[in-house]
This record gives sequence, C-alpha cells and structure tokens, in this order.
Amino acid sequence: MQQQRHALLAPLPGTARAIESFHFGPQGAGKIYIQASLHADEIPGMLVAWHLKQRLNELEQAGRLRREVVLVPVANPVGLEQVVMDTPLGRYELETGENFNRRFVDLSEQVGDAVEAALGSDIEHNTQLIRDALRQALQAQTPANQLESQRLTLQTLACDAEMVLDLHCDFEAVEHLYTTPEAWPQVEPLARYMGSQANLLATDSGGQSFDECFSLVWHKLSLRFNDRFPIALGSFSVTLELRGQGDVNHALASRDAQAIISYLEQYGAIDSDTASSALPELLYPATPLAGVEPVSTPVGGILVFCCMPGEYLEAGQLIAEIIDPLTDSVTQVHNEKPGLLYARSLRRMATAGMVVARIAGPEAYRSGYLLSP
Repeated sequence: MQQQRHALLAPLPGTARAIESFHFGPQGAGKIYIQASLHADEIPGMLVAWHLKQRLNELEQAGRLRREVVLVPVANPVGLEQVVMDTPLGRYELETGENFNRRFVDLSEQVGDAVEAALGSDIEHNTQLIRDALRQALQAQTPANQLESQRLTLQTLACDAEMVLDLHCDFEAVEHLYTTPEAWPQVEPLARYMGSQANLLATDSGGQSFDECFSLVWHKLSLRFNDRFPIALGSFSVTLELRGQGDVNHALASRDAQAIISYLEQYGAIDSDTASSALPELLYPATPLAGVEPVSTPVGGILVFCCMPGEYLEAGQLIAEIIDPLTDSVTQVHNEKPGLLYARSLRRMATAGMVVARIAGPEAYRSGYLLSP
C-alpha cells in the first residue's frame, strides 16, 4: 500500500487541508477508483472504505490484485469540518452555498480537440490517447479557490480509472445506485451483490456531478467521433447510496465491503479464491432517473410517515400526513405514480413545498435537471 497526500489550495494562512489517497496493487494494468463521503455528512461510505482498506491491504499482500485500486476514504475534508452548533453541514460549502457534488469540470470538447488528429482505427490506442489528454487537461487547470482545488484533485485522481465508485448515502433509504444506461450491463452484477433495491439510470442528469464527469466525457467523444473513429466506454462510474445517514455500523459496512470485493472479483480486478457461483438475485429492475417522482408536501407541519423505504407503492397511496398542531388540520400526502419508495426525509417537521420522499417509477416523465439540489 502506498499513501499519497494531495495538498489543497488554502483559503487563508494556517488553514491548509489535503486529500489522502491509498494505492494498492500493480500500476499500468488498469485502475479502479473508490471514494467515500463526498457529501461529508454521509458517513456510511467512510466506514465501508475503512473496511475496504483492510481487505485491499490483505489482498495486495496475497498477490491477488490484478488492477491498481485507489481508495480515498475522506473525499471532502472541507465539508467534514463544517460543524455549526453541533450540526454537521457537509452537503454544501458554506462560503459559496454550492453542492460539493456538482460543477466538476467538463473537458470533453478540449480533450476532443487535442486528440482528433491522432485518433485512428485502434480502439485501445484511442482509449489511451483520450486518458492521457484528459489527465493533461486537468493538470493544466488552475483552481481559483479551495472548493475548486478539492474538485480538481478528486477528478485528477480518478480521470484515468476504468471504474469509478462513489460511496454516498441518502437521509433514510434502502440501498440504491445511480449509473448510466450505457454502463448498466457492467454495473448490474454490482447491484446484485450490493442488494440494491433501486437502480436509477441517466446519461446526463444535469449538474456535472462527480460520477457523470467521467462517463460523460466518453459519451460526448463517442457522439463526436463515432462516424470516423471507434471510441470505447473508457470509464464507467457508479454512485452507491449506502442506505441512510444513520446506518453506520460494522455489520453493514463489512457486508458492503465484501459485496464490492465480490464484484471486483467478478469483474476480474481481483483473483478469486473461491469457485464461481451464481450471482445474487436482482431485487428491482433498472429504471430511468427521469421516472423518479419527488413527492412534496403542499403545507408545513409535523411529518408523520405512513410507509417505509423499500415498499412498492401503487399510484395514489398514502405516504405521509402533515399535522398542524395549532389548527389540528391533517393533510395527506400521496404519490401520483407507482414505484418503489427508496428514500425519504430524515426531518420530521416539514416546510411547505419540501420533498419528503422519492419513488422509483418504471416510466420516464421528467426532463432537464434530475438531481436533488
């Protein structure tokens, strides 16, 4: 194992921070990148990364790693320190109000211009050419502030990986994941091992999130050059949502770490020490992210849920009641479309217009920006 420290641009003297990365396995034979807690108040992934670190170290010593695996257990030291009056605020940077998992730089046009004259009929040559150009383009960027420095550091660490796993969680939720339709055939075994109960697909959900800043480069380059040069899906990425914020315990984290290890064995990144066996059951089919219904409440009040994450709901089912303790009014909140309730709010006092639950439906009906704020 090699540990590397990547200094971030300090906003003020004496406030320097850094990203720590841990590198396992042989270099030059392919690369897997895994990071945790980009939203710094989402801790389950950080514990999973700790378990993974122990396992990867053992696998490296046993000579079983076929790819380099880069692990970043704390992907957001900036947000991790944002604790205000005993409340962690790790989703948005306090200085700018920006989501830590948005606005990663899109260099697809710049990379396309850089490689166009050198592309040819050899798809592997083209893949390496694009990876080199992407790395060089990122290294040429100059961040203007600490947030940009952190984004650029993470993006540079992962830009040449064939697989990117970004470990998150929701408020209260069952296991679920986000990836692209193009990557789904490769990701489906991971969904099975993880026991993912909602698998949400979108090529571009808006916002230039961390996972999509990799897959979108290859998608856009394929669209640009597909009539002249073969372009592979040189990187696929997955956001793994490890249940809810309170699901931090060794039993779950150990199970999730083993699921990732099993997937890496199935993928061929780790030599397996067991005979191959049938994949676990896929608990819920992949559905479009554009089919997710964000269920909101028209009024504010005490939020009392009437169903649990993991339940399949028919259209018009009662999800929650909003109680006004002053007027005694009770407002019922129903979903409009059928689907799996995979996440709900952690708060129990709702404000008018607040999204209280999300349902994975089978049919796309939304467009444009598809992410949470």
